[in-house]
Amino acid sequence: MKKCKITVMRKACYPDLSAQYENPIEHTCDIQQGQVFVANGWQKPEGLCDSAWESMSPFVMTLAHGGENFYDGWMKNPRSAMISCNDGFRPVSFLIEALDDDAD
Repeated sequence: MKKCKITVMRKACYPDLSAQYENPIEHTCDIQQGQVFVANGWQKPEGLCDSAWESMSPFVMTLAHGGENFYDGWMKNPRSAMISCNDGFRPVSFLIEALDDDAD
C-alpha cells in the first residue's frame, strides 16, 4: 500500500447561496489553498475535515492500493484524482496523487 499526497488546489465561496439557504454558523473551513496532507495508505490525515475525507476516501483507497485510470482516462496523470468536498457553500478542490512511498 502507498501513501497519497492531497493538495488543496482551490477554495470557492458562494456567499449568495449561504445568505439565502444556510443558517448562520460561527466556524467554517480552515483549509488553505496550497496546503498539503499525506495519507498513510487510506488513513485520514490529521487536520483534514471529515466532510472532505468522506468525499475523497474511496479515491485515496483505490490509489493507495495501486488502482489508477479513473473513469477511463479522466486525469492526465492516471495515478491521480481531482475531488471536491461536498460543501455546496464553500467547496474545496483537492488533487490526490499516489506517491511511490510505502505506507507505514
